[in-house]
Parts: sequence; C-alpha cells; structure tokens
Amino acid sequence: MKSQDIRSTFLNFFQEKSHLVVPSAPMVTKDDPTLMFVNSGMAPFKEYFLGNGKPKKNRLTDSQKCLRVSGKHNDLEEVGYDTYHHTLFEMLGNWSFGDYFKKEAIAWAWELLTEVYKIDKDILYVTVFEGSDDSDNLNMDTEAYDIWKQYISEDRILKGNKKDNFWEMGEQGPCGPCSEIHVDIRTPEEKAKIDGKTLVNEDHPQVVEIWNLVFMQYNRKANGSLEELPNKHIDTGMGFERLCMVLQDVKSNYDTDVFTPIIREIEAITNTTYNKEEKIDIAIRVISDHVRAVAFSIADGQLPSNTGAGYVIRRILRRAVRYGFTFLNKKEPFIYRLVDVLSKKMGTAFPELKAQKQLIENVIKEEETSFLRALDQGLILLDGIISSSKTKEISGDKAFELYDTYGFPIDLTALILSEKGYTLDEIGFQEELQKQKNRSRAASEMSTDDWTVLHNDAVEEFVGYDLLETNVKITKFRKVTSKKDGEMYQLVFNLTPFYPEGGGQVGDKGYLKDTHGDVVYILDTKKENNVIIHFTKNLPKHLNENFKAVVDAKQRYRTECNHTATHLLHQALREVLGSHVEQKGSSVHSKYLRFDFSHFSKMTVEELRDVENFVNARISGKLNLEEKRNIPMQQAIDEGAMALFGEKYGDTVRAIKFGNSVELCGGTHVKNTGDIWHFKIKSEGAVAAGIRRIEAITNDAVKDFYFENNRVLFEVKDILNNAKDPVKAVQKLQDENTTLQKQIEQLLKDKAKNLSGEIKNQLQEINGVQFLATKVDLDANGIKNLAFEIGKEHQNLFLLFATAPTKDKAMLTCYISKELANERGYNAGTVVRELGKLIHGGGGGQPFFATAGGKNPGGIPKALEKAKDYLV
Repeated sequence: MKSQDIRSTFLNFFQEKSHLVVPSAPMVTKDDPTLMFVNSGMAPFKEYFLGNGKPKKNRLTDSQKCLRVSGKHNDLEEVGYDTYHHTLFEMLGNWSFGDYFKKEAIAWAWELLTEVYKIDKDILYVTVFEGSDDSDNLNMDTEAYDIWKQYISEDRILKGNKKDNFWEMGEQGPCGPCSEIHVDIRTPEEKAKIDGKTLVNEDHPQVVEIWNLVFMQYNRKANGSLEELPNKHIDTGMGFERLCMVLQDVKSNYDTDVFTPIIREIEAITNTTYNKEEKIDIAIRVISDHVRAVAFSIADGQLPSNTGAGYVIRRILRRAVRYGFTFLNKKEPFIYRLVDVLSKKMGTAFPELKAQKQLIENVIKEEETSFLRALDQGLILLDGIISSSKTKEISGDKAFELYDTYGFPIDLTALILSEKGYTLDEIGFQEELQKQKNRSRAASEMSTDDWTVLHNDAVEEFVGYDLLETNVKITKFRKVTSKKDGEMYQLVFNLTPFYPEGGGQVGDKGYLKDTHGDVVYILDTKKENNVIIHFTKNLPKHLNENFKAVVDAKQRYRTECNHTATHLLHQALREVLGSHVEQKGSSVHSKYLRFDFSHFSKMTVEELRDVENFVNARISGKLNLEEKRNIPMQQAIDEGAMALFGEKYGDTVRAIKFGNSVELCGGTHVKNTGDIWHFKIKSEGAVAAGIRRIEAITNDAVKDFYFENNRVLFEVKDILNNAKDPVKAVQKLQDENTTLQKQIEQLLKDKAKNLSGEIKNQLQEINGVQFLATKVDLDANGIKNLAFEIGKEHQNLFLLFATAPTKDKAMLTCYISKELANERGYNAGTVVRELGKLIHGGGGGQPFFATAGGKNPGGIPKALEKAKDYLV
C-alpha cells in the first residue's frame, strides 16, 4: 500500500464514522505561548479541550504536520541514528470533543488496524495505565482494560506506568490515561529468542508504538492537583511514517516510499550508496529527514533566523549540512536540490510545497552557502587554537566559543582534533553549554497561577472593530510571574474593545476605570488558545464591579494607518514588481510598519518610487473601507481576497477591501485611506534568499520625518555659510578632503619608511628571537604597514608597538613571525589580550598579528616592559 493510500484510507475510515476531515494546521504556532511548533496532533485543538472555543463538529479527523525539536518533546539527536525518530512527522488522528469515549475509540482503532489495514493481530500489543500511588493516587484504567479484553488476549494487554501511559499537554491543562498500540515486526527467528512484550517501550527499532489513544478526563491545576473535566474527550495520534513501515513490510521508516525517493536523490547527488556503511547511512537519514522539516517550515512561513522558531529551523538545516560535509564529502550546497523530489512526492497532500517550491529552494541554498562559509572560517580558527595550544587537550571553553560564537559543530571539532592527535575536554564543554542553557532558562522562566473565575460567561466577544470604549466585567483573572516582566496579571472580560496582537498587528493598550474612579492600565493585549488576555501590573481593587474599558485611541489610530498601508503596499508591490510577490510576514506598530515579501532581487530606486507613488495615489483617492465580516472562506476567495501561507483560517473569515485591494484580515483599519495622510518608505533590504523587507511610516511619523530632515538641511546650510547649492558645496568639501587624505597617507608612509630604518637598529636578540617593544607615533594602518615591512626582512621577529593618539586612548599592536608562532607556540592574540589589561582594554587577532585598544595610555610603559617576559 502506497503512503498516499495509507493516509487517505485513514481519513476516509473516520469520515465514514461521522468525522469531519480538516486540513493540517501550520506547524508554527501563533496564539499559544507554551509551544514554538505544533508538536502533537492535538496542539491545534487545544482551545476546544480547554473549553475556549467550539469545533465545527464534535468529531474531527486529520493528518497533522508536527515538529519535535525543542522543549519536552525533542527527538533531534535521535534522528538518523535509529530508524523511527523524526523531526517532522505526520500524526494521523481522530478526535472527540465531549462525544464518544473509550469504547468507540478502542473499537474503531482495532477495526481500522486489523480489518481495514489487515495488520496481523498476533504482532500487536496494547498498554493501559496501571495507576499511580503518588500524590495523584490514580486507580488503574480498568475500563480500558476490560474493553481491550474483547479484542485481544490478556497476555498482550500490558500495564504501563505514569510516564508511558498518562498523557499531559503540559504542566497545566487537560490530561488523562492512555492506551498505546505497539507492533512487533521482528522476524520469526528473533521472536523465538525473546518475547515481544518485554521489548515494549524499550526503544527497540522493530517493536514500536504506532498509535496512542488518549482519554482526556482530568484537568491538571497549577498546584499540581487533578480535577475531573466536565466533558470527556478523545485525542488519538498515530505515527504515519511508522504505520507505512508496518504496512509496506519494511524494517525502517526510511525504507518506506515516504523517504526512498529522497534517499535515491541523495545517493545520485553525492555518489554514495545507502545501506552499505553505517556513517553514510546515518548522514543520508539525517539529510532526508531534515530537508522535510525545513521545507515544510518555510512553506508555512517560518524562515531560518537567529532567534526563536527561526533559530530552530536554522539549526536543523545546519545539522543536515554538517552531516553532508563530514560524511558525504559535500563541500558545496546540495540539499536545496532535494526540494523538487519532495514536492513531487508530497505536494498533492500538502499543496503549499508545490506553491512555495522556488522560495524553499532559494532559502535553503542561501543558508547552505552561508553555513559552509562559516565551516571554512571555523576550520581556520580551530587550526589557530590547535597551533597555540601547549597541551594535547583543547579546553572546553575554547571549543564552546567556537560552537557558540561561530556555530562550529562540537562533534566536528572533536573529529578534527582526533584526526590531528588531540583530545577535547568534553566535560568542560558540557559545563559551558549547561551554563548557557541555565541562563536561557532563567531568562524565560515563568510561573502561572490557575484562573480565578468570577463570572461564568462562556462567550468572550471582541467589539473593537466598532468601539474604542465600552462597559465590561472581568470574568476571570490569574497571576503570572516571570524574570523578564516580574509580577503581572492577566484579565479576561465578557467583551472587549482591545485588539489582541495578531496578524502582525500589535496589541492594544489603554485602561480600565471602575465606578469609584480607580484606574488600572492595560499594558498589552494578546490571544492565547482563542481567549483575549489583557495584561496589567496591578489587579483592580473592585473585581466584581463593572468597568469602563478604554482603548488608547491615538495609538490605535496610528496603528490602523500603518495596517491599512501594508494592504496598499502589498497591492503596489504586485502591481510594480509582478504577481509573484506574496506577503511573507508583517509587523504593524503605531510608529512604523514592516512588510516582508517574496521577490528575487533588490528593488531599484525607480521601483521604490513607483511603489510609494502607487500607495500615495490610493491615499489621495480617499478610498472607503469595505468590510465583510463572517463570510464563507470560499466566497471571499471567489471575490478576489488573498489568503496567506502559514495562516490558519476558519470556515468564515473577514475580508477587507480598499478599492482593488482585497485581503483576508482580522486586524483593525482606518475608515478611509485619506486618514493615512502620507506613506514613506524608509528602507528596503534582504531578509533571506528571495525575501525582501520594506520598512515604512505613515501619518504623524511622516510629518516628523520631513520636519527632522528640514531641520538638518537648515543646519547643514548654516555650516556651509548658506551656500545656494548645499549639495555642490558638500561635494566640493568631499573632493578637498579626498585630496588631503591622500597627502596625509603619503606623508605617513614616508614617515613609516623613515621610522623603519630606526626600528631595525633597535632590534635585540633574546633566545634566538629578534625583539623590540617600543612606542611609535603612527596611526593603526601605519603601524601595521611598519610591522609587515620589517617582517619582510627579518625572521624570528617579535614586535610590540604602542601608540596613544589621544589622552584617553591607547593601542597595542603585536607582530610575530609565522615561523615563531608555529614552532614555539607564540600567539599575538594572547599577548595583546593579556597586555591589553594594562591599558584598561582588550583585543585579539591571529597568532601572527593582533591589536588591542584601551583607555589608559598611562599603562603603555608597563605593557612594553612586560612584553619581554614572553621570551624568557
């Protein structure tokens, strides 16, 4: 059975059981601060489990894209070394929200596996929760046990502990016991040696869990206690890749048709053969897995970057590049070439791969190129560390600096050291790594109390499209404490005029005022699992009274000007550059807007001018806002609205129209484009391969921009004695400055040349080294030229030059002949770092040339005196 048939059979089976088939949600989460990526099939449905929203139907089924590379569920380091862990995987699931429970979930799972997929019953085991005698004091799940007895012999029903058979979405929230279904695909000879039940949950590559049936019946509170949920739910997740392994009768996920086309392409590109050598096999598995994770992430709108989710994606891709570099001998980009076969294989089930194929290829290729350059630089730095080391063991902090600052992989460091006869202080490295993790963990540490419910108002309504102030009541609140923000309170109202951060638009600020005149300021507004949360430093005194909620109208208005401008900008870019332009992200604040879009080259001055003119023409045209709320998604698309990749849309949407600009958008906007006043682009540049970014301003910010430019112009004219043509006057000054600079450079060269003769006469030999430490009156470039000029004529040279260009600035320059650096282990970088302390500064460089700067010229004599200590 082919993988696409396995997926469709699952969805069709549950559709026939009255489940609604829903598409996979984007992998990057938007309104869930506890998750960076969707890491399980249930994550997109958390709001339903929490009671914050109502699903389209009480029975749903899907195949959800998941990514497990950070936090509690982190499979990254196992990927490639075994045959069944992945970064990206599909989770087949069926869901019941207060509808059916254990009886139906177990019966249908057994029917699908044994009667539809026709898996041999004799290779299946199931587990049930055995209970716990800890603080939860939970009983064994005898209900599930008794149901399973109807389908499978009792010797194949195993009792599992809390770790394996009690599922929790996090430290708080819905949870419950679960039944896992395991499959034993070992050969008859292997089965004869050891009973399969002893290998369940023991990480055996052929005795693996394929399906987990979670029975959500409890809620975990902030204090750790459990309470019964008012409604019981079913949450199941079956690993698609593992199911394919079973149904295609192979022993590895990588031998299924999910991966074999990618593996064949890797073999062809790298001229290697899979299943011949373990190291090569691991590398090929890593690359075939990681390209899927990176490609799907980019398709869902998450580009590689240095922070957050983008950093995780970059790390995954760099891991793949590293394995190709080390074990497949690929020193040039090649992973991007796998995107074509991936999109052909999975593009039907996930059309975003086909639609974004060119962008995905461009981004991956640029990332590969950049990291390969970093590897080259890292190799040079590592050679420097080795050559300057006085022992055969490289310290952990040196290796960590290489890893942390330059992104050089630690296992590659260890491999190279081993090849050169050196060892790595791995304990020291792990200590440095742990320190960094602790710092990061402490910075993001947060504790959240349970919600205190004041009013059972099931529906929280947003009225901010029409109102900026209204009477509200607080329905619930909780305290949140973090190292970053200290103690904060989160409030939920029965209705709210405050727009929550989303769609690139910043959350509203404002205040609450009670009937006594007391005011509490709302510092931010966000959405979490479909609940609008208002952040405040202080808890209102009179919680149960009515409040007037007031949005900061000035900030909202400026933000709306910028948000509407992003829609007009999107239209302008497609008009000026072409229909290939698509929005790839935006950030809308009260002071500025940022807009990311797909385009292959830097915009010209003329294109930027045309875009500005296009937007300002629509502003001058005073186009009215045409808004359609809660219209069917398909109707909006038919009417020309643009949907963005990576966004999660419901059955009904909100469409925003200004003239011919039509977009799906939940944000707030001006009523008329004339309110924007004017639009001004401040910058345009690259974010990633094929992605450009425009930063722009509108309204008051434009007025301030022109006012400031006008003020600067008057000051420049005053400095130029009110020259009639200030541009020409500045150009004249630049020409004169260039001429004078050339004259100065020539004078300094002549000075350095004359000084060179004097310096040579001052050299003294110490232990076979030509040594001199002296103060010179030259600039940094002149000192460098002087050092290298003397270095051409003398070997075994050790020079330390000092200069003090001002009364509070000092500089040291160290030059060491390369033969000295290599043979005796001298290191100019080490010299200036240590002596730099005497001038209250520091620096660094290469073993043969380095500089240090400081603010204490008074330390120069002592630094020159101590330089001799390195030779004796």
